[in-house]
Amino acid sequence: MSTTATSGSARPAAPPAPPTRHSWPAVVSVTLGVFSVVTAEILPIGLLTSIGSSFTVSDGTAGLMMTMPGFLAAVSAPLVTAAIGRADRRLVLAAFVLLLAVADFLAAAASDYWLVLVSRVLVGVTIGGFWSVGAGLAGRLVPAGSVGRATAVIFSAVPLGSVLGVPLGTYVGEAAGWRTAFLAMGGFTLAVLVLLLVTVPPLPSRGATRLGVLGGTLRGTGTRFALAATFLVVPAHFGTYTYVAPFLERVTHAGPGLVTLFLLVYGAAGIAGNFLGGAAAARRPRAAFATAAATISGATLLLPVLGREEEGAVALLVVWGAAYGAVPVCSQTWFARAVPGNPEAASVLFTASFQAAISLGALAGGAVLDRSSPATLMVLGGVTAALTLPVAWAHRSLRRPAVPAGPDAGDGRGRLDRAPSRARRP
Repeated sequence: MSTTATSGSARPAAPPAPPTRHSWPAVVSVTLGVFSVVTAEILPIGLLTSIGSSFTVSDGTAGLMMTMPGFLAAVSAPLVTAAIGRADRRLVLAAFVLLLAVADFLAAAASDYWLVLVSRVLVGVTIGGFWSVGAGLAGRLVPAGSVGRATAVIFSAVPLGSVLGVPLGTYVGEAAGWRTAFLAMGGFTLAVLVLLLVTVPPLPSRGATRLGVLGGTLRGTGTRFALAATFLVVPAHFGTYTYVAPFLERVTHAGPGLVTLFLLVYGAAGIAGNFLGGAAAARRPRAAFATAAATISGATLLLPVLGREEEGAVALLVVWGAAYGAVPVCSQTWFARAVPGNPEAASVLFTASFQAAISLGALAGGAVLDRSSPATLMVLGGVTAALTLPVAWAHRSLRRPAVPAGPDAGDGRGRLDRAPSRARRP
């Protein structure tokens, strides 16, 4: 990341320090940190009813546990990143993981529902801060030729949180109570904290990412197109996937056990899609993003037709899961290409936009479902995802290198932190 981004001078950024021999263990540690964050964010999905019953609140009020973190993460991502200034990013990651453990333990010990909501505020702040720093760290942990693969490994924690984290948390909650699930999550998060401190090397800041810098990046054409695409496909996905269980129950007529199995299959497909998407995004992020959006659109549009039978529903969920698994890594790579001289700023924009889009999609999907049907919701989601295609294809600048060729330029495979600070905006 350029240290001259805030001053606007022409002095090039210092070349990054070579990765240490602990590079890949550090990547695994960051991945487990992301897994902890993702699992903590969506853990209440399987525990919503039992938590609401414990405090005698309605399901709608209990649903605040899911909507609050996303909005808070969107707001906190730029504010927290600006506040940490030039602090060592290794210590910043550790501080956010510790905050996440505190949030888990607070939820487990809450005597009133408002304390649970306070814990969700801490989760939201952690999401905004950890993602903003951690999402763009691959280029500082592995050699240039391995950045794409390392980024895919880090982002694999997103579907893993759905496949492993939430089902395990729900199982523990059903067997020993929802408080035990949060307690176990807190213990796991502390273990991740220790692993981070042991394996991640010191990561001194290469410059403070100030709010003015973030505002300046929004003037770039590439950034605007990345934002537009993200705010179409991500709400389309979460506006439908959040309520896929009612569709499977009412339209496919699947029982609870089968719904759980279908969602596990969906998550497994998402892991495969994450790695395939990461490889494609390293070469052509815009085309990979467009392909994923088109596939999501097709799967959701076909669900009301082919999803009435169990075989059709599970086949489309596999396709849908694989397509969405590619979306986060494609979005992050697109932002990184749009802001080549400042990968941390790119991660902040990615985090803030993605989390805001998640919350907006879930809220909009719920409003539509209350007034129509699960089938109608799927069709509207498919149409919205399809709108991503003209946005993605209209942005032609990603067909050219984001920065001029030269000794300080990126290598075109995601290694963008070596770009000069005054590189031409895409």
